Amino acid sequence: MNSDILRDTERFLHEQIPLTKAMGVTLESYDGTQLVVTAPLEPNHNHLGTAFGGSLSALTTLTGYAMLWLQLGDRDAHIVIRESTIRYRRPVCGVLRAVCERPDENTLIEFRSTFATTGKAHITLQVRVEHADQTCVTFQGDFVALR
Repeated sequence: MNSDILRDTERFLHEQIPLTKAMGVTLESYDGTQLVVTAPLEPNHNHLGTAFGGSLSALTTLTGYAMLWLQLGDRDAHIVIRESTIRYRRPVCGVLRAVCERPDENTLIEFRSTFATTGKAHITLQVRVEHADQTCVTFQGDFVALR
């Protein structure tokens, strides 16, 4: 994917959601199937020197949000999260690295069709936080796009 689109999306996040700038959020890569969003540990650590649970929750939510933003392609749409679950499996001791897989094509077709017809659609996205080749956090969020 064009790196300009990633930079534009990152800039949008920093302008519209100030927490992303404070966290040091960077849209690292998107290859058409997988979006990787990172944040440094330093502004996101807890009293134990590991990643703060609130930062991990925010990062996973933002990663799902950014994936939907990239898939929707409608810059006038509003995206909100309706429901989410998160599981903290092990501590993150370095860079926070969230990964969201692009939904399958049939799911995206249905989502876009509903959005085009009704101006509102929801989709469930999965995000994981990886560190040292292990999945440390799993997140599932139901995101809603509104016109």
